[in-house]
Amino acid sequence: MELFFYIVFGALAAVVAVLELGKNNKDRINTSTAFNSFKNNYILVYSLMMAGDWLQGPYVYYLYTTYGYGKGDIGQLFIAGFGSSMLFGTIVGSLADKQGRKRACVTYCITYIASCITKHSPQYRVLMLGRILGGIATSLLFSAFESWLVAEHFKRGFDQQWLSLTFSKAIFLGNGLVAIFSGLFGNVLVDTLALGPVAPFDAAAGFLTIGMIVILSTWTENFGDASENKSLVAQFRGAAVAIASDEKIALLGAIQSLFEGSMYTFVFLWTPALSPNDEEIPHGFIFATFMLSSMLGSSLASKLMARSSFRVESYMQIVFAVSSASLMLPIITTFFAVPTKATGGGLSFAGCIQLLGFCTFEGCVGIFWPSIMKMRSQYIPEEARSTIMNFFRIPLNIFVCVVLYNVDAFPITVMFGMCSIFLFMASILQRRLLVIADKPKAEDWQLKERDTESEPLNL
Repeated sequence: MELFFYIVFGALAAVVAVLELGKNNKDRINTSTAFNSFKNNYILVYSLMMAGDWLQGPYVYYLYTTYGYGKGDIGQLFIAGFGSSMLFGTIVGSLADKQGRKRACVTYCITYIASCITKHSPQYRVLMLGRILGGIATSLLFSAFESWLVAEHFKRGFDQQWLSLTFSKAIFLGNGLVAIFSGLFGNVLVDTLALGPVAPFDAAAGFLTIGMIVILSTWTENFGDASENKSLVAQFRGAAVAIASDEKIALLGAIQSLFEGSMYTFVFLWTPALSPNDEEIPHGFIFATFMLSSMLGSSLASKLMARSSFRVESYMQIVFAVSSASLMLPIITTFFAVPTKATGGGLSFAGCIQLLGFCTFEGCVGIFWPSIMKMRSQYIPEEARSTIMNFFRIPLNIFVCVVLYNVDAFPITVMFGMCSIFLFMASILQRRLLVIADKPKAEDWQLKERDTESEPLNL
């Protein structure tokens, strides 16, 4: 492994250590014992859920290849996962609001465990079923847990500012330390112990089972709109009215879709970008470096959100601009780096520059997650939180499906350029959100939703 990778990893680790150990009273929020117990319980559950997710990620593609499937078949399986999240995500989100967020979180565990079990079968239909179940689970992971947390936080009377502490710690651990641990643990299971590519999925099912037990034994139920006479269609209509009637919610949804769409596209692009000529790069170590960069970002976010002088709406426009610039590096390096067709070897000079840019982008991802969570807690109405959050994922999943379907149709620089443009658009929309952040709603969305319910449907 090249010295460059060690230097980057060591530098990031040192910065994270300085940020965490150097926190003073201005960087900390004074909380209560009851809140700390509540926060730690949620972070434990969230970390177990993310361990179940992170363990699977590095081995899904590899497992399919061991079963003898080619790139086209594997691409269809991945599209099925994102398509399932798009088609069923809004439905399960609405059911979470109506039937209970705790039940939805338990459903996530059961659904994802079932998806893990399907990986034992080499039959394409069974694997396709697993991808569909995984898509449903993903929708629940990124909506039900956050919805439960926000509702329970306010139900227990905790200060709104304390939410940022839970968000930042959950991302720091769940998307940082747990991701690194999961990558190393999966490597031990597959390579060191030679248990095969299915072993990480069995381990993931184990972590999900433990998390489900904790949820069942310690969490209480909360709801969005539990009205018995409100149909699923009425919930969809109400969520749509909420988005259409409040520009802040619409902007938030657009910003989230633009950033996450670029983020998921980056997941598919970074490997060919760093090794265009089959250079030998340590994929696992680079993944751990990216996760460390994300930890740095979440640690920085916790410092920013702990200070009332920094508004999330203000600093996020800078974060989006920086992330846009970082994904321009693969395009810029093509003009300065001397192209080579020699295969093999180590990371090129252009690859080193790009790696630094990708680490910067992952740092922005680490800032994005707790910050977008805080903005969602401020702007999205409680009555339809899960439904609206899954509405946001519809354009995201369409975008990713289109990218996956056409991944070989465009040069990689075009794909990075598209992501950079989307991130710059997110920065512009974030600026608009900052301008109107303090403007009151023109009309309560629930009142509008009732009015639309009273109107007959013209079929």
